[in-house]
Amino acid sequence: MKLEFEPIQPTPGHSFTLRHYTQARDRDIVWHYHPEYELVYIPRGSGRRHIGQHVSPYSGGELVFIGPNLPHLSFSYEQEGDFEQIVLQMREDFLGAQFLQKPELAAVQQLFLRSRQGLTFGRRTRTAAGAALVRMLTQPAPTRLLTLLQVLYQLAEAPDVTELHADLGLSALQARDQQRLQQAYGHIEQHYTEPITVQQMADLTFLTVPAFCRYFKRMTGQTLTGLLQEYRISQARLLLLQGRPVTEVSLATGFNNLSHFNRTFRRLTGQSPSEYRKLPVA
Repeated sequence: MKLEFEPIQPTPGHSFTLRHYTQARDRDIVWHYHPEYELVYIPRGSGRRHIGQHVSPYSGGELVFIGPNLPHLSFSYEQEGDFEQIVLQMREDFLGAQFLQKPELAAVQQLFLRSRQGLTFGRRTRTAAGAALVRMLTQPAPTRLLTLLQVLYQLAEAPDVTELHADLGLSALQARDQQRLQQAYGHIEQHYTEPITVQQMADLTFLTVPAFCRYFKRMTGQTLTGLLQEYRISQARLLLLQGRPVTEVSLATGFNNLSHFNRTFRRLTGQSPSEYRKLPVA
């Protein structure tokens, strides 16, 4: 099964991503990884957890915390019938570079470190933390953030946690591939407002242009242009929900042509920037 890189953007108006899936086929990526920490809650049902080198069945629902760049199989894979999951994804620095260094967060820091092996939680913690995740779906942004901190504390202190020992121990070649991809993705994050060329990215990763194109497509399933457009539009959504003018947002996200921005935005979101700008902020 091909390992794919999954690019993830925070939910507009938030510093992390929270998504609710109610169909098993809502997600197309199967065996994948990403630099974000991921908390997955499945209220009920049974299936297979495949995280790194760990493979085991689960039943009665699932709550699992997965560390960054730890390959894992989508929980919807091979699911039939009713299926539901809430997925929360966040960067280690989602509240700032020194977030985990605060003394009050020592237990959470340990939780993040342990998650690099994959963690699953028993029924008691799953029920309590799962209920909080369900509430988060309808909470306004400030309350949602406070609830997330409470959930992290809950997980950090949970007595019914099991470490999955899922770390793959990547080969030197695999580690180099991931390092290159993180370099490329980091460059996009820092410079998406500027023109970014394939030549620049090839130079950054010490590859020729044809080799970089093949490598990037193999690792992400996308072209550089496609991924860059998705990233720019995700940033545009954040700015539009802040009430910024469409023309200003276009320029601020690296689109020098307003018509091209409008077309790309509609293609990726199904709405025009003006329509999206009028949406209420959750």
